Amino acid sequence: MAEITDSSIPGIQRRTVAVLSGAQLLGGLGGGAALSIGSLLAVDLSGSEAWAGSLTTVLTLAAALAALPMAALAAARGRRISLTLCLLIALAGAVLIIVAASTRLFPLLLLGGVGLGFGTTANLQSRFAATDLALPRHRGRDLSIVVWATTIGAVAGPNLIKPGAQLGAIFGLPEMAGPFLFSALAMGAAILLLSFGLRPDPLRIAQSRWAEEGLAAPGSTASGGRSLSGGMAAIWRSPRALMALLTVIGSHVVMVSVMSMTPLHLQQIDEHAAMGHHSTDVLAFIGFSISLHIAGMFALSPLFGWLSDRLGRVPMMVIGQCMLLVSAGIAGWGQHDAGLVTTGLVLLGLGWSASIIAAATLLSESVPPEQRVMVQGVSDTLMGFTAAAGSILAGAVLASWGYGGLNLSIAVLSVAVLLGLLLLHRVTRRAPAA
Repeated sequence: MAEITDSSIPGIQRRTVAVLSGAQLLGGLGGGAALSIGSLLAVDLSGSEAWAGSLTTVLTLAAALAALPMAALAAARGRRISLTLCLLIALAGAVLIIVAASTRLFPLLLLGGVGLGFGTTANLQSRFAATDLALPRHRGRDLSIVVWATTIGAVAGPNLIKPGAQLGAIFGLPEMAGPFLFSALAMGAAILLLSFGLRPDPLRIAQSRWAEEGLAAPGSTASGGRSLSGGMAAIWRSPRALMALLTVIGSHVVMVSVMSMTPLHLQQIDEHAAMGHHSTDVLAFIGFSISLHIAGMFALSPLFGWLSDRLGRVPMMVIGQCMLLVSAGIAGWGQHDAGLVTTGLVLLGLGWSASIIAAATLLSESVPPEQRVMVQGVSDTLMGFTAAAGSILAGAVLASWGYGGLNLSIAVLSVAVLLGLLLLHRVTRRAPAA
């Protein structure tokens, strides 16, 4: 890293953010099909609505299990190696889902979901990679730009369901297998972009600079603390990091629980309107609704990143939780109206975005540099495990209490997160920053 000078860092950071943003765009395009029709495909292949959340669950669990190993790989070899490996596995997962839909093998569908979960891991790591070389006053902005880049691909992805079905028909594939052709192509393009564009590696530069400035011992980031317990210990020592982790976990559980069950609920609304089971029109409507939700998740992220830099991380986390509560009220009260459900979905995405951007930035800046990468991995791991549990419980709640009961449940969880934030904020006012 001897050739890297202080004057060259801003240019490297701009290039890094641009490359990560391009990869996020493609990754969002690749994951759109799973978000939109994953629950429908799971019900179709399994023959039971009880398995509606299974693909989302295994995808989320895989992302959680991969987070720490991939964070350790990033710490040892850099972001480029870790991100490209994640996307290679995700590409294999998309291919397996196409085969599963064609052969009607439900276990193969779940295996493909495991592969796609690594794409989620890459998505989560990318937002942290944007902060490796960012100036403190711009951390929220740079992180949010990479998050925002997912908007185009993620919004377009669900709307490719109908063209994907038509493309799949050309190759003799089932209606719900075709969209995953686009997923595979997008993952492949993202792999090429990261392989050639993420040079020099931002984390390797950051590690070298931390060592030069005495913020971390040489090699400590790559060799130490590669465990869940080590990362949790670092978080536990910082009330601000605890506050951030609570917000990340709670917000993601709320979002995944509702989002994973909404396509099935919308399908039931359409069936009551006699639109036809699994018709292309129904799939297109569901894809449009989910794309609006995803737009809410990512489209305003630069604004939320800027506000988190200006107003502070904690105020934005509180605003995000309040938006999640309003979302639950609208979608739950209007559960029989597809328009109100979609409105609730958009607010759900906005609340998630405000909460996650502020909390992820706070988490990164609340622990020592040599522990930062593994703490980020711990956050992604716990976020994934709790969200997987949430999606499983969401299916049971939907079956027992309906969509209104599901939204009431997540409203209670958001209130609990708000109370936890208030309690921890009182502690942080008496504690020094990390």
